[in-house]
Amino acid sequence: MTALPRQPFLTAPLGWGLVGLGAIVLSLLAAGLFRRDLVNVDGFPQFWQFLQAAVHPDLSQNLLQVTLSAMVTTFAYAVCGTLFSLVLGAIGGILVSEVWWESVFSHRQRRAASGWYGIRFLLAIPRAIHELIWGLFFINLWGLDPLTAILAIAIPFGAITAKVFAEILDETPRQPLQALLNSGVPAPIAFCYALLPLASLNLVSYAFYRFECSIRSAAVLGIIGAGGLGYQILLSLQSLQYEQLWTFFYALFCLNGLVDFGSARLRRYLNCANRLELNLPSAQRSPARRSQRRSVASTQPSQQTTRVQKNLIGLTLLGLIVFSFWSIHPDYSKLWASRTQQLLRELARSSLPPDWSLLPQLLPLSLETVAMSILAIALAGLGGMLLAFPSASNVLLPGGVLNPGHQAKRWFAFSFFLLSRVMLLIARAIPAPIWALVALFVMFPGILPGAIALGIHNLGILGRLKAETIENLDTRPLEALKAQGTPGSLVFFYGVLPLSLPRFLAYDLYRWEVCMRETVIVGLVGAGGLGRLLTEQLSSFDYRGTIVTLGGFLLLTFLVDAISAKVRRSLR
Repeated sequence: MTALPRQPFLTAPLGWGLVGLGAIVLSLLAAGLFRRDLVNVDGFPQFWQFLQAAVHPDLSQNLLQVTLSAMVTTFAYAVCGTLFSLVLGAIGGILVSEVWWESVFSHRQRRAASGWYGIRFLLAIPRAIHELIWGLFFINLWGLDPLTAILAIAIPFGAITAKVFAEILDETPRQPLQALLNSGVPAPIAFCYALLPLASLNLVSYAFYRFECSIRSAAVLGIIGAGGLGYQILLSLQSLQYEQLWTFFYALFCLNGLVDFGSARLRRYLNCANRLELNLPSAQRSPARRSQRRSVASTQPSQQTTRVQKNLIGLTLLGLIVFSFWSIHPDYSKLWASRTQQLLRELARSSLPPDWSLLPQLLPLSLETVAMSILAIALAGLGGMLLAFPSASNVLLPGGVLNPGHQAKRWFAFSFFLLSRVMLLIARAIPAPIWALVALFVMFPGILPGAIALGIHNLGILGRLKAETIENLDTRPLEALKAQGTPGSLVFFYGVLPLSLPRFLAYDLYRWEVCMRETVIVGLVGAGGLGRLLTEQLSSFDYRGTIVTLGGFLLLTFLVDAISAKVRRSLR
């Protein structure tokens, strides 16, 4: 009788888990949690005034007009920036995908590999630099023209979109593509007719997610003077006008909520289950199982209705795009103006040669930046998971796994569902720099307030993504457990949690890369790390030092990106 092979005690997921736990402990030590005072007691009265203003915001007519105009500006920046980022992402996603190079250069592997690595490296540079840094760069060229905000969103988001689009294309089934290639169809035509249609739902789903991110980034860019709600929020916070501040907060909540709701309805209509799908086999990435439940008898009439509805959706989206460009009037002539070229030459001259004397100073600040990102993603991952379960519609609501049977408890469950969703909306709607400024009311500057600010903001994003993961789980194992009379708590621990946890960890790792980029923006408001040094350099026009600091930050981002990708692969 053959003995079964003995399983190793230390598996790859367990090993990475121990490494992550150790990194969190070291980051807490680096933040000085056990060494010095962190809480500023003198700031609590001002913080209490800030909270009191939430119940009586300024609703004067003049301020409401300013708020509406700021909402339109923020929305228009997001629409225009997303449009350009999707165009750049679509082109870059095809060029950086492995399947494209394998199809076009199937007989020239060395040339394909060099081209793929080259384009991938070029796209990694704009992806690693936060949109706020791009905004500060473009302000030096064009001032506060709307073109600054549009390109500050479009360039880094285009590179991020290219990376995700490439991953979607590479994980799409290739059998139809191979069939056309073997039949002698040219590679570009086969690519467009065989691969892109299969990947279209996931591409569209991510496009909606990217638009939601653009809304938040448009608000962040207001902090550097680009206008919109972020600019009004910063002015109110600096002048201690907390009633006005909460008016702009509520407007930002409403704008994010409307975009969230509209995006969810459109994705549901198009059968795009998740905003973002990670760590799923390609066979499970398509949300087509919902469409399989539709009645066959109603197929023919629904096709005509669907065609009309899709035309209406297309016209509505086109109208929003036209309105957005019309409302902000970006001056595209500045792109090729002679003054722009002159300023670029002056910036290049003032940036060279780099100030290499800063290198010894970068090491401790880099460690602070990594520690801040680790603490932020630990807080965001844990908090997002805890709020994701009550905010998922298939957990507490009628028909859910933990749905209470009594009517009174159902009302409690529905209230808890709404409360958790509102908390997630508030957390992700307020930009991370604003959360950092609020945290600095009651805390001394350093790593910890920056980590808390990033953690709260990303908690809202991760909680919503994880709630959608729970809502789109394969229900057959859960229904089998419930049919056997298994209590809801056991269905949760033995069904929902094991099915969800791998994707939860994948989302956490993905957002860790984003947290690393966002450490710069909380550093701009005094939260520590490389962002603080970068703020001092930009304010003193030390471009030679800025180049070196950005180079160090790029290396950190690439390192986190590589570690995250390797861990995600081990969890599949």
